[in-house]
Amino acid sequence: MKKWKKKFIEFSLKRKVLKFGNFKLRSGRNSPYFFNSKYFCTGSDLLKLGECYAHAIIQSRIHPDILLGLAYKGIPIVVATVIALKIQYNINLAYSFNRKEIKTYGDGGIIVGKSIKKNNSIIIIDDVLTSGLTIQEFINLFNIKKNNVISGIFLIFDRQEYGTTEQQSSIQEIETAYSLCKIFSIINICDLIQYLIKYNKYQKELKNILEYYKIYGSKEINY
Repeated sequence: MKKWKKKFIEFSLKRKVLKFGNFKLRSGRNSPYFFNSKYFCTGSDLLKLGECYAHAIIQSRIHPDILLGLAYKGIPIVVATVIALKIQYNINLAYSFNRKEIKTYGDGGIIVGKSIKKNNSIIIIDDVLTSGLTIQEFINLFNIKKNNVISGIFLIFDRQEYGTTEQQSSIQEIETAYSLCKIFSIINICDLIQYLIKYNKYQKELKNILEYYKIYGSKEINY
């Protein structure tokens, strides 16, 4: 396991972003763990998180016009990321985020920040991928695919579960539906499982996770 991944997992456990228990997901699945980025809630937390995203974007060699954060958890992350890109790499990117409801007064609209124009290259910023429903609903609802190029989707954590059917993972479904789009994550469930095994941590919880992934895990899981 790469040292920085180990540090990020331990950072997530320390901040109680990564918890073990019994959690009902939006997909309807009952998960033995939950990754909740809302607990990255201090300046130092967001600084570290923004640096991780900025590094991942640089490593991807994608050159977007706009970073677009998905409401709500993607909003502080996208702000932290554009700041980190400027400070660390002197790259001055614009950002936007969506409202959950269309504003009908004042400036109106659904997008806050930089306006998204036709043929813009967009990176979508979100926190966790489970079934992929949130991302697909956003792309379809706001017609992002029709007039723009989605160059990538960047996440903190990929749960590596199958999507709407057992035939494809959530990532495969999204990458098939939006062919120019690739998905990147800072860590995924394989990283977490490897960490728990290697460092002999949370063995009871690990057993529950392994049982869960016998049911919901995508075929790409390899730990």
